[in-house]
Amino acid sequence: MSTKEITDKQQIIEELLEVYPERTKKFKKKHFQVVEEENIENGKCSVKSNIKSRPGVMTIRGCAYAGSKGVVWGPIKDMIHISHGPVGCGQYSWGTRRNYANGTLGVNNFTAMQVTSDFQERDIVFGGDKKLEALCKEVKEMFPLAKGISIQSECPVGLIGDDIEAVGKKMTKELGIPVIPVRCEGFRGVSQSLGHHIANDTIRDHVMGTRELEECGPYDVAIIGDYNIGGDAWASRILLEEIGLRVIAQWSGDGSINELGITHKSKLNLIHCYRSMNYMAKTMEAEYGIPWMEYNFFGPTKTIESLRAIAAHFDETIQANAERVIAAYQAEMDEIIQKYRPRLEGKKVMLIIGGLRARHTIGAYEDLGMKIVATGYEFAHKDDYEKTITELKEGTILYDDPGAYDVEFLSDKLDIDLMGAGVKEKYVYHKLGVPFRQMHSWDYSGPYHGFDGFKVFAQDMDTAINSPVWGLMKAPF
Repeated sequence: MSTKEITDKQQIIEELLEVYPERTKKFKKKHFQVVEEENIENGKCSVKSNIKSRPGVMTIRGCAYAGSKGVVWGPIKDMIHISHGPVGCGQYSWGTRRNYANGTLGVNNFTAMQVTSDFQERDIVFGGDKKLEALCKEVKEMFPLAKGISIQSECPVGLIGDDIEAVGKKMTKELGIPVIPVRCEGFRGVSQSLGHHIANDTIRDHVMGTRELEECGPYDVAIIGDYNIGGDAWASRILLEEIGLRVIAQWSGDGSINELGITHKSKLNLIHCYRSMNYMAKTMEAEYGIPWMEYNFFGPTKTIESLRAIAAHFDETIQANAERVIAAYQAEMDEIIQKYRPRLEGKKVMLIIGGLRARHTIGAYEDLGMKIVATGYEFAHKDDYEKTITELKEGTILYDDPGAYDVEFLSDKLDIDLMGAGVKEKYVYHKLGVPFRQMHSWDYSGPYHGFDGFKVFAQDMDTAINSPVWGLMKAPF
């Protein structure tokens, strides 16, 4: 890319920032970077991240409660997750993540249920501890097969100082199941990222290492940080089992509290969403000596790389199995690429996703000949950006915590063909006449992981961009 093209991209950022007051402009400028060749080579990224959003700017971020209940704890299927506080938080987060799970709803699978303590004004004034105790007892009576309860604390509970730890301890003894208090009030931290960390810490303190695996084997692995959105974890598990590994736990999509408790018996922890669960992988490495590695099952190129990297941790049998599995899928993947790549070649994609997929999905888009022109995260940390920048092409715009205005401005200036973001942004881009894919929970689709997932991914991107509807309408804005 020429120096002029780099300069033009930097000028776009300058133009974007001109609308802001001087202090805000200075603050936000640190959150944008145009990628240059030396950044790709050395992995150095100047983007500031994990910093409190600027007051008055419409951020795309969520809160600590969303990170704990919505991401980490919520998908654990055999527990009841109480949204402890006013009804709104639980209602808004009800069923939005599409965490698939086996079992019978309301009997031994509770992922699609919304249980709330429904705080009222009197609870704010007099406290909600007694109400929480009564709710825990009611839950145990109504759902006798529930293996545990988590108390997902909302903002008012932290502000009034309710002692959910004491309630949890008392109810654990009285009900005979773990009742786990999670201090994930939404005001904590700068985004949902702290909620992930808090949730990881409560798993560490209350569940990790509490169960035993009856039969251990040399090929036991755990999937960490895959929430089975649209069946992703199932698609990943198929490949791992096909190369000869045994998956003893899934954290936490279609996972159980027992699986959390036996993961310390794993021989290798495989982490997909690094940002939300790297804390647990590092903790188990320190406590039990379990090695861990990141893997990426988005798109055939990255899936093949990851399968080989995973197999390299085991013996020649697993390595030979990996090559056999790769060869078995290769022709089908080539066929998918030959079908969709001519229709998607050169299409420009802009991404703003949580803390992983803005990096992990790059390879899948590139397998289809698509070009990432801008990408970034809602709640990533510095190490996430350092890993991302090496995956990008020169001239790509990289950003952290952009506001609604920022992404709309960039999408217009970069003349994108596809926006990939969350549900809050979806309908804005539909109104603008810009093809959109919901990259937090795959709209109503999935899986996207593994070889099976890539077939769905390719079809969805083609359907979004090449739908005839875009030629039949003109945005009035």
